[in-house]
Amino acid sequence: MTTTPELLRADQIVAWDDTADVIIIGYGIAGACAALEARRAGADVLVIERASGGGGASALSAGIFYLGGGTAVQKAVGYDDTAEDMFKFLMASTGAPDATIVRRFCNDAADHFDWLETQGVPFERTYYKEKAVIAPTSDCLASTGNEKAWPYYTFAKPVPRGHKVAKVADGGGALAMNALIARCTEEGVRVITDSEVKALVRDDAGRIMGVRVRQTTGPVHLRARRAVILAAGGFGMNRELMRQYVPQLPEASEPLGIPHNDGAALMLGLSAGAATQAMSGTIATSSFYPPGQLIKGIVVNTRGERFVAEDSYHGRTAEHIAEQPGATAYLIVDSEVFAYPEIQKRLIDGWDTIPDMEAGLKLPPGSLQRTMADYNTAAAQGGDPLWNKHPDWVKPLDKPPYAAFDLSYTATSYRYLTLGGLRTTAESEVLDEDGKVIPGFYAAGACVSSIPQDGKGYASGLSLGPGSYYGRVAGRNAARATLNS
Repeated sequence: MTTTPELLRADQIVAWDDTADVIIIGYGIAGACAALEARRAGADVLVIERASGGGGASALSAGIFYLGGGTAVQKAVGYDDTAEDMFKFLMASTGAPDATIVRRFCNDAADHFDWLETQGVPFERTYYKEKAVIAPTSDCLASTGNEKAWPYYTFAKPVPRGHKVAKVADGGGALAMNALIARCTEEGVRVITDSEVKALVRDDAGRIMGVRVRQTTGPVHLRARRAVILAAGGFGMNRELMRQYVPQLPEASEPLGIPHNDGAALMLGLSAGAATQAMSGTIATSSFYPPGQLIKGIVVNTRGERFVAEDSYHGRTAEHIAEQPGATAYLIVDSEVFAYPEIQKRLIDGWDTIPDMEAGLKLPPGSLQRTMADYNTAAAQGGDPLWNKHPDWVKPLDKPPYAAFDLSYTATSYRYLTLGGLRTTAESEVLDEDGKVIPGFYAAGACVSSIPQDGKGYASGLSLGPGSYYGRVAGRNAARATLNS
């Protein structure tokens, strides 16, 4: 059973085993960036990591950072982006409740890219133009969100903002973490591993000023002269918390991350009275593309109706599928579009006619025939008035035979990340239920609800991008926080 840990009083601690200016819980992307900035601000920094080394879930990722506003890569490959366009898009698409957080991130995104490169995180000056979940090459820039999808292209000029670490295909997150951890080591960040924070400590003035840590030799108590930063991941591996906060997610779906993404960070925050946000939010995906030609097909539910533009970001499509009756959906293609998805999907069958396909899928009589007729009529004129799929992906599906792939949650493995977490300010300060700052307490990364609130508004890179940026903000602010008495 998941329980909220005790919040300790300072007078309960008989003796402190060690002291640092800033204590950081977690050594993934947010924790490493926080450590670097706090150390460079003159603080003695101590990082506490449950695993035997740093990296966290960030090291398992593809290494995509969502950044824009005119990064060096965007300029090098010929894209003109502005912080204002980036802000307009993110505000329109993500549902972010705090415009100040989004604005600050967008204004500083190009400089943050430069900072990452300076730390040794490698990026090419190249662009991957195809539609993919993760570029199979080492190319850097790619479209990783809904910038080109309706209605978002009406709010801001669509520009690619996914910046992938220079690594062929997947695995760039490890390169990024290796570089950041090496820099932390060079600059004197102290780290203790195989250590789990079991409780926070608060002083009489209400400041978070220490932690109780479980080690193999027993509990130790560590004092923070200035502040504690929480950067220890999400809660996707905790089935109990998932059932509590995300009951709509089908049981067959699988979490992405590491075993320590079990909600321990969330529960520590709750013990201090922290407010939460977007707790039902997830990004779940099992994309039906690549190959990109499959986007020219249509996706229908058990009523034989389309319910999303097929060129949407795969996380947006997945969340719409989860909302359909029985979380069931089918990809319909004709002979010109047919291909096997790279992420395996069950081929249900092939049919010579649309009525035969309708009957084979057990759809309501006439439903798929109406949907296909309406779609094909509009597609013949190059449009999609129902869902505004981009013309690049529109073509009549009128070349039999036809085929259907099963996209249902019950038929394929959907992988997910949690997006809910603690509420923070644009200064990475943790807020309580009354919207007041909890003194001496900062947070960043996957334990925080930052910019994306659900899968419909997510874009690949909106974990590492804001996580690394607001980790830096937390580190700088923690290093200059008021000294504890």
